[in-house]
Amino acid sequence: MSASSSSQPDTKSKRKPHVIITIGMAGAGKSTFVQRINSYLHSQNPPQPPYILNLDPAVTHLPFEANIDIRDTVNYKEVMKQYNLGPNGGILTALNLFTTKFDQVLDLVEKRAETVDHIILDTPGQIEIFTWSASGAIITDAVASSFPTVVAYIIDTPRTTAPATFMSNMLYACSIMYKTKLPFILVFNKTDAQPHNFALEWMQDFEAFQLALASHSGSRDSEGEPTYMNSLMNSMSLVLDEFYKHLKAVGVSSMTGNGIKEFFEAVEESRETYISEYLPELERARAARDKSLQDAKEDSMNRLMKDLAVDRARNPDAAKEDRWASDEEDEDADDDLDINIIDRSEDLRAGQYIDVTRMRRDNDNINWPRPG
Repeated sequence: MSASSSSQPDTKSKRKPHVIITIGMAGAGKSTFVQRINSYLHSQNPPQPPYILNLDPAVTHLPFEANIDIRDTVNYKEVMKQYNLGPNGGILTALNLFTTKFDQVLDLVEKRAETVDHIILDTPGQIEIFTWSASGAIITDAVASSFPTVVAYIIDTPRTTAPATFMSNMLYACSIMYKTKLPFILVFNKTDAQPHNFALEWMQDFEAFQLALASHSGSRDSEGEPTYMNSLMNSMSLVLDEFYKHLKAVGVSSMTGNGIKEFFEAVEESRETYISEYLPELERARAARDKSLQDAKEDSMNRLMKDLAVDRARNPDAAKEDRWASDEEDEDADDDLDINIIDRSEDLRAGQYIDVTRMRRDNDNINWPRPG
């Protein structure tokens, strides 16, 4: 009895927290979705508060308290002024600067790994900045190599009722899935405004999508023939038919909370997929990369030693005068970004979940924590 009870905590301590990377178009409801799953985890018995990272440097207000906030490290507006950039360029540069300190982020996350079950990353609304940038790839690979990771692609369901818009979202989801090579969940958000049944039907029944495409306005030209876009979407739906088989799709409402339980069930299922399929591939790729780097180092060292041998043979006197000159300017090459990542969990009130519906008003002198 005592032996089995002592082994249970040991097993639990070895279970790593699950990382959820939320990605989606601007206005799809990513931040509201993160707030809803944060509220859901706090409402469990016992509460399971997640560890939240905000990676959007341009957001003005967050409906949740982030444990690590990029805005505490990089000033988005100052980056725009200093480098003479527009909004998107400023976000990208701010994310790049933050990525140079991401080793500190991983250290802080790993310290909290034994006390949390979920780590949530809220990404910028400009989806291409995170998914197609080097910094986004570095962050994704870093967390995926350390923790079980799943990508939650948030879709604005009311805006996806048109076949063309639906197909665009599916193509984007397909490209992100094959780029990250991580378990993937389609999250049809705002189902309180528009049920997602039509999307599930189109994913499962090719003929149903074809019928919706044919009945949509603009599908035929003046002569009654299918338009180019109509033919293209028909062809693409056939290509994506295989893609749909490897997808998990859930419908949620970030406003009402419907579907959040099903979302976490899909997250838990993706853990097994990560361990059985994605983790071996990541380890194989890491071993191949390490071998390639080692081979390149050995080749460079061999060529350097040959060149030194030839040089010393030709100029034996000059070789005696070779000395290594230290350059003091190179010692602090990164002084322009001499900053540290801030973990707001160190604050007693940071990350504290506040139910505003039960907020006490008998004391007007209470200073509530201000986000950001």
